[in-house]
Amino acid sequence: MYLIGLTGGIASGKSVVAARLAELGAVHIDADKLAREVVEPGTPGLSAIAERFGPSVIRDDGTLDRPALGAIIFSDSEARLALNDITHPAVLALGKQRMAEAAAVHPSAVIVYDVPLLVEASKRDGYHAFDIVVVVDASSETRIQRLIELRGLSRTEAAKRLSSQANDAERLAVADIVIDSNGSLEATLEQADELWKDVVSSL
Repeated sequence: MYLIGLTGGIASGKSVVAARLAELGAVHIDADKLAREVVEPGTPGLSAIAERFGPSVIRDDGTLDRPALGAIIFSDSEARLALNDITHPAVLALGKQRMAEAAAVHPSAVIVYDVPLLVEASKRDGYHAFDIVVVVDASSETRIQRLIELRGLSRTEAAKRLSSQANDAERLAVADIVIDSNGSLEATLEQADELWKDVVSSL
């Protein structure tokens, strides 16, 4: 098993790179999807969130009210850390399970673990040992414009989302490979293709 840690700030183009690597043959494990699984109704994660943040973040149907929770954590760093303390260990455990399952089927699999908060999560004991860490990078202004144009956020909302994550310097400090996504989609995909060639040739 060859494990790639793929990260990047919000609206950096990370998902584009992850999708391309999956097209080329990688096993894609999306930490955001795992994070949704660990807070589904009936899970210990959702119970812990309800206890910490109150009933206002739980919908009538028993599911997590993500916008309500987001409004809290993106304006309160202490609340955001409390949420991470609930979800990160659960996501870590589920991620390891999925990696083991993929490796059992294909022992030589190249696995891309797509994790927005790699810098934050990697500070925890027992975090994944990656063969390489790939950071997809774009300037703050590029990412703000993408959030405004593609997700309909205001400039203030977009800036708040960026400031809630590790800064660019922290992400770049852990990178073995940097993919620059400030340019065109085609340029970003070309860099992903080159990364794949390099990985495959090293196996």
